[in-house]
Amino acid sequence: SFSTKCNTFCHHSCLFRLSLAPRRIHFRFRSSFPSSLVMACLLILTFLGFLTQSSSLVTNLSSVGAKIGRVSAGPIEISSLGCGTWSWGNKLLWDYDPSQDEEIYSAYRAIRDAGVTIFDTADSYGAYNVCGYLLCDPFDLFRDNNIMMAAFNFSGTLELNGRAEILLGKFERRYLEEKTNNSSNNMFSVGNLFGGDKNERPSGRNKQQVATKFAPYPWRVTRGSLVQAARESLKRLDQDKLCVAQLHWSTANYQPFQEGALWEGIADIYDAGLCEAVGVSNYGPLQLQKFSKRMEERQVPIAIAQVQYSLMTARNNEILEACDDVGCRLISYSPLCLGLLTGKYDMDNLPRPGNPRRQLFRELLPGAKPVLGTLKAVAKEVNKTPSQVAINWAICKGTVPIPGARNLKQAQENLGSMGWRLSKGAVEELDIASAGIQKKMIENIFQTR
Repeated sequence: SFSTKCNTFCHHSCLFRLSLAPRRIHFRFRSSFPSSLVMACLLILTFLGFLTQSSSLVTNLSSVGAKIGRVSAGPIEISSLGCGTWSWGNKLLWDYDPSQDEEIYSAYRAIRDAGVTIFDTADSYGAYNVCGYLLCDPFDLFRDNNIMMAAFNFSGTLELNGRAEILLGKFERRYLEEKTNNSSNNMFSVGNLFGGDKNERPSGRNKQQVATKFAPYPWRVTRGSLVQAARESLKRLDQDKLCVAQLHWSTANYQPFQEGALWEGIADIYDAGLCEAVGVSNYGPLQLQKFSKRMEERQVPIAIAQVQYSLMTARNNEILEACDDVGCRLISYSPLCLGLLTGKYDMDNLPRPGNPRRQLFRELLPGAKPVLGTLKAVAKEVNKTPSQVAINWAICKGTVPIPGARNLKQAQENLGSMGWRLSKGAVEELDIASAGIQKKMIENIFQTR
């Protein structure tokens, strides 16, 4: 038998001088082969493994700086950047088509490789229906007959209901299978021989975390209907337990009697062991406090509360303070304001005709010039893109942004917002520009106070 250190190999081949970390390796042989022959065989096997992983090694080394950290969210821990899946299956706003699934998976794989674990979805995501217009001016529905017809055109809708959940489950199973296969096929790779295998299956803190939202449809008027909705979501995901079960919005503004059943139902989901914690979406500070009080009585932990949160929105500080009071994490959805803050759009370059964002951007862009100009100036100063600055600003505020990604380029763009932090001065500049916006992004019509 013999013992050696891997930096011994560096004397034999400079190829491994930078890529191998010192670690003690022990080999035992019953035969009397010369140690030099054993050494040569080992080097050949290692070199073959290196060749099969050369491209992925470069990718892994280049992405180390973008590795996503972890933050607390009530009783659980989540990645400091998440991914929203609203666009996965949404034809109306995002022109989804099933042929795009492979592109979406490429984004998913890159995001998972970087350490993102929290994925926000909903049982209503993936439907071409009126829900796509909830962020638009309700009066536009009546001013534009074409929008009216599209909003209430449910033909071909139902087959895409829950599509985002289906894709999340499908993508994670494929991702884990690829990790297993790559790890097995590269048993003599640099990673496997000397530690730190990048193809190792995610476990523990790196497992996928699904936070799904349940829509308070008019027919969900009993607590049992919400528990059933959770079971149906888990079936689409092909999983046993959700990370977070959320109420998609509050009915307090239009059907207050339903609210009590929803609160009891979301707590029942936790008691049934179908989720690790609960959360809410589109709840304002006052309603969040009321919800928190009831969950405390039921001994149900709250992990997250999410609202539309970006440089284009209003009342940011109030909801942040409310989240601190109840001990949950604020999730910022639409941190790029449906793409407006990417800097890609202007009055001569708007979303396609028929897309609700077209009219919305036409109304918002003139008043958004100050914040867009500041975004570009800060982005140039820190050598980042406006999108990355906008996402990083939301992180600096203590939120976990959940920008969407439908292809690899978008995923890489989002990941570029990590691994660095805006200065206090830059955040203040952006705050001032945001406060000066004359017409802010309209709220979700279900947003409560």
